[in-house]
Amino acid sequence: MFSSYHFTVAERFLHYVQIDTQSDPFSSSFPSTEKQKDLGAVLVQQLKEMGIEDAEMDTHGYVYATIPSNTEKQVPVICFCAHMDTAPDCTGANVKPLIHWNYDGGDIVLPDDSTQVISPEAHPYLKEKKGEDIITASGTTLLGADDKAGVAIIMDMAHYLVTHPQVKHGKIRLLFTPDEEVGRGVDKVDLQKLGADFGYTLDAGERGAYEDETFSADGVTITIHGVSAHPGYAKDKLVNALKVAGAFLSALPKDGLAPELTEGREGFFHPIHFDGIAEKATLRFIVRDFITAKLAEHEAVLKACLDKALAQYPGATASFEVKEQYRNMKEIVQQHPEVSAYAIEAILRAGIDVKPMSARGGTDGSRLSFMGLPCPNIFTGEMAFHGKHEYVSIQDMQKSVETIVHLAAIWEEKQPS
Repeated sequence: MFSSYHFTVAERFLHYVQIDTQSDPFSSSFPSTEKQKDLGAVLVQQLKEMGIEDAEMDTHGYVYATIPSNTEKQVPVICFCAHMDTAPDCTGANVKPLIHWNYDGGDIVLPDDSTQVISPEAHPYLKEKKGEDIITASGTTLLGADDKAGVAIIMDMAHYLVTHPQVKHGKIRLLFTPDEEVGRGVDKVDLQKLGADFGYTLDAGERGAYEDETFSADGVTITIHGVSAHPGYAKDKLVNALKVAGAFLSALPKDGLAPELTEGREGFFHPIHFDGIAEKATLRFIVRDFITAKLAEHEAVLKACLDKALAQYPGATASFEVKEQYRNMKEIVQQHPEVSAYAIEAILRAGIDVKPMSARGGTDGSRLSFMGLPCPNIFTGEMAFHGKHEYVSIQDMQKSVETIVHLAAIWEEKQPS
């Protein structure tokens, strides 16, 4: 089926990662950065060049497109989705992607900063990639495989289906989103316009990975109010909000409930931002767990630590604001067992061992599932994301293309004639 196909996923990926699409968590605009639309415009142009005439980007930066059905069967409309933005954690400007052909299994020293070394010891999955072709950045930026690998995979799938009409499939909708990395990826999506029944995000890592479960997530904002006074005349008057915040952070558990101390199905809370002056300090946390009810338990621990710190500084006050971010998609996906069954069958058809995984994070699919579009997550090969050691195997991306082509065909096959 693919033996004579010239995959376009690698060349597309190399192009896309050189377009800076970093999102901004402190921006109030949507998308948070206009430059994300630069990639959207490229995708629309390429889709139209394939013959997908309805490809468009709306004012919010979402790209929508349709691969029309080529079967007489009534097939549910399937959406494939990936996000265009890259994480704010590490710069995505001036990315210089490098291909390490026929990877030899050793350390990969990144040339623009020789202190940046991607080693199999630190990245065990790399041990499985010996002999494959690995793409990295040059050492001063992230790569952008999260999630431009997913974008490139969907685009190559579209190219394959358009050029191989003998593969029967129902109507397929493509969706490329901005601002996933800052938690706003589906804030402005038009699900009525999308018109899909079920979806799949392309945003998981290892070859064969299939994620139908994510964390549930809240955000917590803590604002500590001190008492301002001139430092020269502050005795028995000044209450320094920064010191209260320091006492609060010091009171956090040292034996768990932090990302650096947890794994598997363990939840955590995690400070991600801190700023302030003596009069007022603001701290932002993310709270994560696979069991939604446990979020409140973690937040109660966080509140107890805050109260402990406030007790040490009479006169200080604080507010504690919790905001829902997303919920575990499994609560929705498990109501539609065919969505997972067909994805697993597609992975197997691609000749891959299935790796069922629970994502210690979230995807656009987390929120889409609760908006009415059940939407689990399929592998892309993206690894070590959000940092300078990010890498992806070309062969992993190609296998992902194969998988979702099979998946489109399976949805058609399973419907009655």
